[in-house]
Amino acid sequence: MSCFEHKSEPAGAMAPRAPGVIPVEFRNGARVKSADVPPQGVYKPNDNILTPNMRSPEYVQMSTAAALTLGIMDGRMHRTSCTRCLNLLLTYPEGCRANCAYCGLARHREAERDYADRNFIRVDWPAVPLAQAIDIVAKDGAASAFHRMCISMITHPDSDEDTLTVLKAWTDRIDPATIPVSILSNPTTMTRADVAQLKDLGADIFTVALDAATPEIFERTRGKGVRSPHSWAKYWEILSDASDIFGPQKFGAHIIVGMGETEHDLLSLVQRLVDRGGHSHLFCFFPEKGSLMDHLPATPRDQWRRVQLARYLIDYRGGRLERMKFDGAGRVVDFGIAQSELDAIIGEGIAFRTSGCPGKFRDDVSACDRPYGDSPPSNIASYPFQPNGQDLRKIRRQLRPVGKP
Repeated sequence: MSCFEHKSEPAGAMAPRAPGVIPVEFRNGARVKSADVPPQGVYKPNDNILTPNMRSPEYVQMSTAAALTLGIMDGRMHRTSCTRCLNLLLTYPEGCRANCAYCGLARHREAERDYADRNFIRVDWPAVPLAQAIDIVAKDGAASAFHRMCISMITHPDSDEDTLTVLKAWTDRIDPATIPVSILSNPTTMTRADVAQLKDLGADIFTVALDAATPEIFERTRGKGVRSPHSWAKYWEILSDASDIFGPQKFGAHIIVGMGETEHDLLSLVQRLVDRGGHSHLFCFFPEKGSLMDHLPATPRDQWRRVQLARYLIDYRGGRLERMKFDGAGRVVDFGIAQSELDAIIGEGIAFRTSGCPGKFRDDVSACDRPYGDSPPSNIASYPFQPNGQDLRKIRRQLRPVGKP
């Protein structure tokens, strides 16, 4: 049974700093809009020059890994040659109007860095003309390295309409049967009709970044606790709409591991999503530079590996929360299956790869591999490639049962 008595971490254990007051001259992208520097092609984040006045849908940002794969930036990634997902992040001089405590894009950074210069999941996000990105992918067609495209919305008054524009521009040139499209949504500004319209225009999967595993953690990291507009209830409203409209296996939620929840808390959420017909996509908490939580510790690897493995069992191998066992601190001590079967699944290594929307290889291998988005290459959390024998030996050490050396 999964029943047990445990205590969650005290709220102060992973508490963000309080956001400061932003001087009026830096609010809402005032510096960028006042200078009004015209954009000229690809913009690479650079604190030493005035950020051009770029905005979606004409411009989008993309991860460094996506820019390298697309060929618009030079460089190499550790142990991998490409990413399989082209993440397109909406961008505006005003930036994201939310203030999530763990996020490098948060509003509280307005006085520190212009929006297009801010880091996000550990890397820079160059800004690229949408038409240029589409041209490159359209020319490659089915031979493209990308298995999926994802439009990442932000909290901005124009985000809903511009997401539709970006989606239509993409599907007008690129068959979504060749490269499917996911939506990483902004529930705060959305209605059920918005969700339905995205489906009608060709979106394949709809995801919601719950990020926090409990309502309390959500409130202190994404809601009123940090002067941010998001609410747990609204996120679940849109997630419920997505489950109705997109259907089973076509919706999911992002969850960050290690923000003060117990393993049981988080896996209860994973089970709840699976029972609704959806999937969970895990991120390992990493103290993002410039965020309100950059002073806090990254998720311990033993905790992360246990949750990764348990989540994989629940999402893809018929595992059930109620068959697992937990100790008094809410940590997994028994995964609810025979040890021989568990050893075989660990040996496959797929449970420890980045989780996200699927690509072309198999349903449990994510196209959205986010190379080193939640860890440095020296201590990999989510493997953006198939772990080799040495990697698996390290993973097994990290998975040793609680209390054993």
